[in-house]
Amino acid sequence: MSPSDAVRTSHDRRQRRLLIVLALGFLVFGTAAAGLFYVLQPQTLRIAVGPPDSDDHQVVQAMAEAFDDESRTVRLSTVTTEGAAESLALLGAGKADLAIGRGDLGMPSDAQTLAVLRKNYVVLWSPTGGPRQGSIKKATGKIREIADLSGRRVAIIGRTAANLALLRTILVASGVYPDKVATMQFGVDEIEKLAQDATLDAYLAVGPLDSKITADAIAATSRSRGSPKFLPVEASEAIALKNARYEAEEIPGSVFNAKPAWPEDKIDTISVNHLILARKELSEAKAAAFYRQLFAVRDMITQHVAGAAHISKPETEKEAEPSVHRGAAAVINGTERTFLDKYSDYFWFALLLLSGIGSAAAWLRRYLNRDERDDTISHRNRILAVVAQLRDAGSEQDLLTSQQEVDTIIGETLKCYDDGAIEQDDLAAFALVLELFDHAVDERRATLQREPADQGKSPGPTLASRR
Repeated sequence: MSPSDAVRTSHDRRQRRLLIVLALGFLVFGTAAAGLFYVLQPQTLRIAVGPPDSDDHQVVQAMAEAFDDESRTVRLSTVTTEGAAESLALLGAGKADLAIGRGDLGMPSDAQTLAVLRKNYVVLWSPTGGPRQGSIKKATGKIREIADLSGRRVAIIGRTAANLALLRTILVASGVYPDKVATMQFGVDEIEKLAQDATLDAYLAVGPLDSKITADAIAATSRSRGSPKFLPVEASEAIALKNARYEAEEIPGSVFNAKPAWPEDKIDTISVNHLILARKELSEAKAAAFYRQLFAVRDMITQHVAGAAHISKPETEKEAEPSVHRGAAAVINGTERTFLDKYSDYFWFALLLLSGIGSAAAWLRRYLNRDERDDTISHRNRILAVVAQLRDAGSEQDLLTSQQEVDTIIGETLKCYDDGAIEQDDLAAFALVLELFDHAVDERRATLQREPADQGKSPGPTLASRR
């Protein structure tokens, strides 16, 4: 094969190899870009809430809209349910990432708190007006405290079983047998029916202090049955100590009405939190991102739904049920791990992996360039052969022809070096051969230049001719 043919063959091989490298590069770049796009996509969390059009549902809808407008990390997909019990069931079944529910409802064992949606206060009161009609047993006198509820009938606003269980907890702690108190539950849309029922001796509502339902119920019963007498939960501290899901609280005076003051003075009660819950399996990063985003847009949500003003951080300094999710707790306590803390192990692994990939790439490059290295050796051997031929060069034209051939070889070798096909050591060995070629050319040229002069000299006269 002539030097020019060898050059073309080697050039074609490099072009094919370059196309393969470019294709692999585009593949790696595309994969990395797709991975980065996926990582930077906002995480969508499913949040279960119900019933439809309730205060909770409105708050969550406003929250989801605010997240869509502001969040680059977390978005919400609302799953509407019939109530908190169904929402918690979806959370436990893994069909929702988050759920809205009261802290004293039956919930999955792995449910944890992300934030407090609102604090619900227990409000107990009895009418001071006209006599009741009928009872489960004879009971006379006004109701001044919870102990007086024995033998009476209590109306519970809200049909959830949690309110009934809460009343029974209060009765037991107050020394009243729950079986001696009759109860009747009313829907939140049955306030007027409740107010007109003269058989009722007391009422229980559970909600935030600014709850319209509680305020309307107190006002309605006062119109039909007389001014309310608010009953303090004097055992609130004991209840809170025995049950971590309840807290001892106080209802401020005049919170339900200013004139007349309802209540006249502050009274003891218990509260239960309405929570934004997540499963323990929810990653710390997602939980922390949701928590940060929630409080970043809380004021915006409040502008649309007043109930969002009650959103608050959970207590992390004391034991509570359910416990606070580690992601939210890290943000609250300022112990959230930095980016390097979270991913330092991955960085070290990536460095080791890149080192291994680099070694493998170097081996692969040498393997793919084995033909070029063979060509380089062939080129060196060819130059050595030319050096041997220079001894028989009979003219300057023969020297020029040899130099042209070597120039072609040098050009091809340098292209291989520029493409990374040969190493620095190979080029150094090639330089030694070129140096030998240059010396051979110089020596042969000097010899050719001496030969005409030697041939032009005639032999001198001999001693005989002189004589």
